[in-house]
Amino acid sequence: MNEQTKTRLAALRARMKETGTGLIAIAPGSHMDWVLGFHPHPDERPCLLLIAPEREAFLMPALNAEGTREHTNIDFYSWSDAEGSVQALRTALSGIGAGEPGRVVLDETMRADFALLLLDNLPEDTARDFTPGTLGALRMRKDRGEYELLKMNAAIADRAMQAAFSKIRPGMTEKELAAEIRAHFSSEGAAPAFWIVGAGGNGAFPHHSASDRIIEEGDAVVIDIGGRKQGFPSDITRMAVVGRAPEGYGQIHTIVEKAVQAAMKAARPGVPAKEVDTAARKVITDAGYGEYFVHRTGHGMGIDGHEPPYITATSETILEEGMVFSIEPGIYLPGRFGIRLEDIVILRSDGPEVLSSLPREVHVAKI
Repeated sequence: MNEQTKTRLAALRARMKETGTGLIAIAPGSHMDWVLGFHPHPDERPCLLLIAPEREAFLMPALNAEGTREHTNIDFYSWSDAEGSVQALRTALSGIGAGEPGRVVLDETMRADFALLLLDNLPEDTARDFTPGTLGALRMRKDRGEYELLKMNAAIADRAMQAAFSKIRPGMTEKELAAEIRAHFSSEGAAPAFWIVGAGGNGAFPHHSASDRIIEEGDAVVIDIGGRKQGFPSDITRMAVVGRAPEGYGQIHTIVEKAVQAAMKAARPGVPAKEVDTAARKVITDAGYGEYFVHRTGHGMGIDGHEPPYITATSETILEEGMVFSIEPGIYLPGRFGIRLEDIVILRSDGPEVLSSLPREVHVAKI
């Protein structure tokens, strides 16, 4: 077991003690990646990392045991397809002292059949919860290594955006511009993750992807892109106009930029996340466009591209130093254009540090 895993297990057990948790059950996925630095192949065979206050163990399909053993010395309770997993699970729970945990925390991304298997083999009065108060709370605060990987990925995304700016021209399709973006991510060893290219009226759909729509002179184009390298993602949104901006564009861009700045100013340690959303939303509402800001102000980012904290109108999460999240207000005018400006920030003691180095000014594409 490496030092990072030991440190994270110790921190997790401290949270278990604080919350009265007797067992945490984690399935293959990003939670397991955070704790161990890897996860076994996920499939329909029950595979669980079981963490009790003193010991931990894997419920491990025999089919995956040999390959997984290369990555960890944690005890395995293996089971074969012929035997089934129930007895191995019961033995594992007993072996780590979690047969009657009192309170169990479930990985909320776990398959439903894994969760029911576990709950069916715990006492009926076992209290149940998900990870926000334990593992989730720890994951929200990024350490130096996580910051450096997120910063590296942000720089790659900046260059992918600049590649898009250099290629955009009238007559190409949204899909063709998206292909240029994907090619740039790949050229830097990053896996392209998503590529929203919304020209003209398509930009008014916040989650439009990329279509055969031809980019024309006078279009405003939303470009929201991300890739992934060394286990961490990127996410950035910038705007381009082709030759000339559509009528009213400059005013709307200024409003959205002011909303970004208001959210940045509001984001401080100790502040509820909803106050950041309120700050951005007030700027847009006061300008008369409140009904056209149709989504939350931001989402957390780490191993997962979307994870807590969520910057919503109702989020009571108290922001803490080291949290990483997006600030991405937008205004979407049906049939005309949309404008979204997005940066990923890490919260420092004196406010947000923006991971990108790319200005938020609109790029004017030459024709």
